[in-house]
Amino acid sequence: MNEMNDGDFDETEEVVEEEIENEDEQIEKINENEDDVKESNEELVKKAEEYDVLYDKYLRINAEYENFRRRTAKEKESIYSEAVIDVLITILPVIDNVERALQFSENAGPEKVSEGIKMIYSQFLNSLAKLGVEEIKSAGELFNPEVHNAVFHEEDENQPDNTVTEALQKGYIKGDKVIRPAMVKVVN
Repeated sequence: MNEMNDGDFDETEEVVEEEIENEDEQIEKINENEDDVKESNEELVKKAEEYDVLYDKYLRINAEYENFRRRTAKEKESIYSEAVIDVLITILPVIDNVERALQFSENAGPEKVSEGIKMIYSQFLNSLAKLGVEEIKSAGELFNPEVHNAVFHEEDENQPDNTVTEALQKGYIKGDKVIRPAMVKVVN
C-alpha cells in the first residue's frame, strides 16, 4: 500500500484548510450578496409602492382635469347663452316699437312717423347704454387708429393735421373693446 508521510499529511491538511477558508469566504460573499439582494428587493418593493401611489394620484388628477374641462365648457356655453338672452331682452322692446310704428305709419302723417322713429332711435340708444355700449366720439377729435378707420383724407388749412372732420359711419365701443371702429374723414 501507499504509505503516507507526515509531510504529505501536512500538505493535505493545509490544502483542506485553504479550501475551507475559500469556502468560508465564498459563503460570506454569498451572504453579503443575499443581503444586497434583500436590500434591493426591499427598495424595489418600496419603489413599486411609491409608483402605485403616484400612478393613482395621476389617474385621479387626470380624471379631475377632465371633469373640470367638461364643467368649464358647459359653464362657458351657459354664460354665452345667458349673455345673448340678456341682450335680446334689452333689444326686443325696440323691435316691438318698430312693429307698432310700421302699423301706425299706414294711417299717420309723415310728421308723426318721423316723431315715432326718433322715439325708437332714442329707445335703442338707451338699450345700448344699458348694455354698456357707447358711441365713439369722432368729429373734432384727434385721429386714433385704434377706434377710427380713415376712409377719406382732405386738405383743410383751418384744421390741425390728423383731426377727424366728419364721421361717415358711427363707431361703438364697450369698455376697452371696439365693437366697430368709426369710418371717418381726416385732415392731412
